[in-house]
Amino acid sequence: MSDCETATVRSATRIGWIVRRAFDAAAGLAALAAMAVFVGIGLLPHTGLYRPETVLSGSMRPAFAPGDLIVVAPKPSGDLRVGQMISYAIPVGDHHVETHRIVKIVQRGSHPVIRTKGDANDGVDPWTARLDGDTAWTVRAVVPHLGWLVVLLRSPVLHLLTVFAAPLLLALVWLLRIWRVPEAEESGDGAASATPA
Repeated sequence: MSDCETATVRSATRIGWIVRRAFDAAAGLAALAAMAVFVGIGLLPHTGLYRPETVLSGSMRPAFAPGDLIVVAPKPSGDLRVGQMISYAIPVGDHHVETHRIVKIVQRGSHPVIRTKGDANDGVDPWTARLDGDTAWTVRAVVPHLGWLVVLLRSPVLHLLTVFAAPLLLALVWLLRIWRVPEAEESGDGAASATPA
């Protein structure tokens, strides 16, 4: 084999090695990101230290908007103050969870009675809410647009993909890595050394 052909083989081997390393690094980063999302949104909230919530309405613009993810954490109910944003089950209708700002504390104590308002709304919410329990969930952080990811992850199609397709794909990648024939890829020049001069 000529020197030119040997150089071409070395170059192709080196490029293949670089591409494999780049793919391995990208797959590793994707796995770490997926694990961080799983732990941060799926596991740690069960400790009771915080809770992620997806914003569905624009009633609190500009503090946060639909599609944002808010992180709420418990605070002693007796420590609540006017101006804080809290997340609570409204006392009327379907009792859905709403996150609005406290505009008035009607009664203090271990079970405060409050009035709330959305920043973008013209008037105060048409109810008075009594907070039961020792703690109330107050807004600690806002992550713009991340709530759309949570909504997407809850969709039936994506749920099916994450439960079945993602583990299958991961298993196939690992099997290919195990069964791949060693090509002296560590040095990147194995092909040239195996070629007779």
